[in-house]
Amino acid sequence: MDILTTIAEIRRARAGRERVACVPTMGNLHAGHMSLIDLAHRHGSTVIATIFVNRLQFGPNEDFDRYPRTFDADCARLDGAGVDLLFAPPEGELYPEPQQYALLPPPATADILEGEFRPGFFRGVATVVAKLFNIIAPDVGVFGKKDYQQLLIIRAMVRQMAWPITIVAGETARAADGLALSSRNGYLSPAERQEAPRLQRVLREAADEWRAGVSDVLEIEQRAMEKLQRHGWRPDYVAVRDPVALHTPARGARQVVILAAARLGSTRLIDNIEVQAAQG
Repeated sequence: MDILTTIAEIRRARAGRERVACVPTMGNLHAGHMSLIDLAHRHGSTVIATIFVNRLQFGPNEDFDRYPRTFDADCARLDGAGVDLLFAPPEGELYPEPQQYALLPPPATADILEGEFRPGFFRGVATVVAKLFNIIAPDVGVFGKKDYQQLLIIRAMVRQMAWPITIVAGETARAADGLALSSRNGYLSPAERQEAPRLQRVLREAADEWRAGVSDVLEIEQRAMEKLQRHGWRPDYVAVRDPVALHTPARGARQVVILAAARLGSTRLIDNIEVQAAQG
């Protein structure tokens, strides 16, 4: 695997390669990231991974400085997984001057849920992904469903910008107890790690309510949040939404996605579950 740190290097290395699949990451790689690398191999003949901790998507009181950086271990994992090229630019390479131009996702999808609690987050995500896509010019971009709202925003961005890039979604990788794999799981204390799978269990219980015909979305959401609160969580939201537009689903909708974000101690975890209503 070649490790490249400048835009000129990655453009030279990418030139002439066919069916390039790109997996953008912020490093601190785990099995979930590696499942996206496997997916990239199935959709491309050349796999390019990126590692870049993007300051633009962190708020002023978030964890940019303490975000785990494990570059050597990440390189070993990517090399072992058959990645062809790794683009790992320093911040000054990707942002040589203040990034005053930015891609602004529409407020209807970017200022709700994660965007409500992390203002500017999706502007930062869209801007860095657009910049990486401009530099690498992949044929395929691979993203995980754990960041469900992010996935929808990137898909819409690519479609509306008319970029010839196919966005492929990878299923959420989970530990044996159901916890969605995340770089931030490493912040959890042993006791918090034991408690953390409750988030997925609560989402599954909410999904069961929807399948059973409970039509009051607010009732489902409030009950789920109360379950988390009783066990020491501080939920930002639990939301039953349309899986495409993220608005409140119409009565009788056959498919929904239930999304959640909640703090356990000092660690903020997100998760979601896609739900198909039972056949009546």
